[in-house]
Amino acid sequence: MFNKFWFEAKNINCFKSGYRVIKDLNLKIAYSENVILIGPNGSGKSSLIEVINRNIYPEVNNKSKLKIFDKELINLWELRKRISTVNNDIKNRISPNLKVFDLILSGLYGRYCFISNKSERDLYKVESIIKNMKISNLSKKKFSYLSDGEKQITLIARALINKPDILILDEPIANLDYNSKFFVVDKINELSKLNTKILCVTHDISTITRIYDRVIMLKDGKIIADGHQNKVINSENLNKLYSIQVEVTKNNGLWNINRLSK
Repeated sequence: MFNKFWFEAKNINCFKSGYRVIKDLNLKIAYSENVILIGPNGSGKSSLIEVINRNIYPEVNNKSKLKIFDKELINLWELRKRISTVNNDIKNRISPNLKVFDLILSGLYGRYCFISNKSERDLYKVESIIKNMKISNLSKKKFSYLSDGEKQITLIARALINKPDILILDEPIANLDYNSKFFVVDKINELSKLNTKILCVTHDISTITRIYDRVIMLKDGKIIADGHQNKVINSENLNKLYSIQVEVTKNNGLWNINRLSK
């Protein structure tokens, strides 16, 4: 029987440098849903991504269980094929003179450099993803000449080249100006038409658009709220999440947060 969940965690605890970063986590994520994981800095969001990517492992005991793609033990090569992660550290690995087309192509080889021996099939794959994401105007540009928003979208295109089941976006609009932020958010919305599902990690509720079926709020390594965005995103939960008095509003399908005066 097909298991509808690609991620299943039961009572897991994780430690980094002796500090418990994930606390008694119970979480299931279905293949069918786009998910936002939101929380303040230090809430455990990045640690949970490390658990999913098998960079850190939970404490082993009889009461805990962790399955990814219905497997307790999964081959890392299979994991890398089925899950692609885009984070802000990647930008530092890329040669500034590498063109967008070649950078996206390099994703087929798991590298961040110019690939000299490329097949017609590989070229077709790159052309298809560039066309689907409507970034043909960026194709011949050098990476260093792109805006921060264009860099982010190029890296997302590269992550999608192998058609993963799950795309993890780690703070996709961090440090972007408003123009770049809206550009990236709009492009991510368009990705919802693809077969790949999105797990987006953020501390910014303006990232949360209509494509997300579920919002999970994480604080101090624990889930404090989980459900549909219209039920989960409210002033009470945001006050609890960020330990600050705020008011939440929604305009034209986008969430806004305003700090209330002391």
